[in-house]
Amino acid sequence: MRMPLIFTRIAETLLPRAIHPDLSASWKALSSLDQTLDLEAYDFVVVDTELTGMDPRTDEIVSIGAVRIRNMRINPSDSFYTLVRPEMDLPRLSTLIHHITPDEVENAPPLSEALPDFLRFAGTSLLIGHHVGLDIGFLNRASRRIFGGPFRNPCLDTLRLAQAYQEELFGSYYDQFNLQISYNLADLATQHNLPEFPTHNALLDAMQSAYLFLFLVRKLQSGTIRTLKDLHTAGRTRRFL
Repeated sequence: MRMPLIFTRIAETLLPRAIHPDLSASWKALSSLDQTLDLEAYDFVVVDTELTGMDPRTDEIVSIGAVRIRNMRINPSDSFYTLVRPEMDLPRLSTLIHHITPDEVENAPPLSEALPDFLRFAGTSLLIGHHVGLDIGFLNRASRRIFGGPFRNPCLDTLRLAQAYQEELFGSYYDQFNLQISYNLADLATQHNLPEFPTHNALLDAMQSAYLFLFLVRKLQSGTIRTLKDLHTAGRTRRFL
């Protein structure tokens, strides 16, 4: 007896979805990641997103920006940026923050087209971001829907690294410790005399985070960090899966 169509469709939704081949290849490569190599041996991709809001259950990505760090150097020409057309109307408040207008995203690709390009750019690189859990939360929600699974690239949070650096300063030079420090990305750039970029642009925020990351790596533990394991010990986030 043939199953009624309605039940066939329900059954299909219960079947596990095939994992995107690029994502599957990334998982396989990352499963044997050696954390004892010098940092120069790894590729890092610094990522940032602009959003319609902060709720990963209801809000959406409107742009993705990323820049690669290779041999512990930023290569501005090796970057990624795309606007994303959300399914919802752009809230006015979000436009006031990131200045992306409804007209700009009207002809942008939907996330189902934009995310595969980012997946290929990120590959097996380690992901870095400022408060990276927020970006990865949105990206993984989309990745599960589009690719059948999440990104499994290990993530490092420059906010956590900045906190670790301040704690290190407090332990060694408590008279110089600033109890009123802000961990806002732009404020940290100013405090550490880093090149400063306009805020709330996904690519430029990624670039800002990249400069902060390199600064912190060189400063943490008086510059004794050599391997990925050293870096994780100094200030690792959990892996956001």
